[in-house]
Amino acid sequence: MSDENNFGSFLMGFTVGALAGAIVSLLMAPQSGEETRQVLKEKAIELKEKGVETYEETKQRAETAYKDAIAKADELAKVAKEKAAEISRSAKVKVEKVADDAAEAVE
Repeated sequence: MSDENNFGSFLMGFTVGALAGAIVSLLMAPQSGEETRQVLKEKAIELKEKGVETYEETKQRAETAYKDAIAKADELAKVAKEKAAEISRSAKVKVEKVADDAAEAVE
């Protein structure tokens, strides 16, 4: 889980750094203001699309992790229920044995 968080942080940092670099290079390039605005608009649209894509990927990973967690919890609950039933049966057998032994001792 920590690796996924680190990857998300890295991806966000990489995207912000790429955007900053693109903006600086556009502002330093010898072109008209209108051309620069058009390029900035295109880059903003690209960044938005990448953001949406990253959001969808992150959402998908979260849903998968949630489903995995639910499945593991269900499996653990099933195992715990089986263990409880086994302990209950064992205790019942022991109680019956003690009761039989006590009945024999009284006779």
